[in-house]
Amino acid sequence: MAKITRPQRAKPVPVRKPAKNAAKAAPKTAVKKAAKTSPAAKSPAAKAKAGSVKPVKKALKAVKPWTPAEIREAFSRFAQANPEPKGELEHLNPYTLLVAVVLSAQATDAGVNKATRPLFAIADTPQKMLALGEDTVRDYIKTVGLYRTKAKNVIALSQKLIAEFGGEVPRTRAELESLPGAGRKTANVVLNMAFGEHTMAVDTHVFRVGNRTGLAPGKTPLEVELGLEKVIPAEFMLHAHHWLILHGRYTCLARKPRCELCLIKDLCRWPEKTA
Repeated sequence: MAKITRPQRAKPVPVRKPAKNAAKAAPKTAVKKAAKTSPAAKSPAAKAKAGSVKPVKKALKAVKPWTPAEIREAFSRFAQANPEPKGELEHLNPYTLLVAVVLSAQATDAGVNKATRPLFAIADTPQKMLALGEDTVRDYIKTVGLYRTKAKNVIALSQKLIAEFGGEVPRTRAELESLPGAGRKTANVVLNMAFGEHTMAVDTHVFRVGNRTGLAPGKTPLEVELGLEKVIPAEFMLHAHHWLILHGRYTCLARKPRCELCLIKDLCRWPEKTA
């Protein structure tokens, strides 16, 4: 019998399906290219509309700087109301002041005072503090935030004071900042309160007052510090940081400012004054 051969069928050529988003992608790409090359797209109006440029209106809301006369008037009022302002951290000497300020980071002055009264009664020098040891210091300050780290810093700074400064608190910012747990604010407080230097310690209260009133706006504590030092007359600088701290703590409160009691409400630039 003759062998029957059947012709082989040609294999179908696979047809690629177009990408689902191909039709949509092409026009978008074309639009983007057109937008880049279009002169109108480069105009300030087009950029603002696209959201790439902040509205010019924001610049018009800039705070009007205080005049020298206004600044002098503000601090004259502070001086008249409180001629000799005092810091609220209790201390016996420059060393205990240094320790108190180190402990006050992220803690209230009242809370620090409660812990340091019995501590300073038995350890008011670096030598006495070192003799207590870290464990005992920790027990005394355990009601203060971050007390474990702070106990280590108190012992370490006491050791450094004895080893490098003869047990005395140094009188320069660089040397103070070299101590464990001490930063620029700590150095400024000690220089001002212990040694009468014209420094500006910027804590959360001073930072708020400087920005809210427009007296010295700044994005960082250092910017506010330098801004205040630049505008405050030298005759007020010794007590300036205390006046601003007390003003922020008791009058220019964070959530609900007591503008009705404010000594400088007529000079303040804050647009949301409550009185």
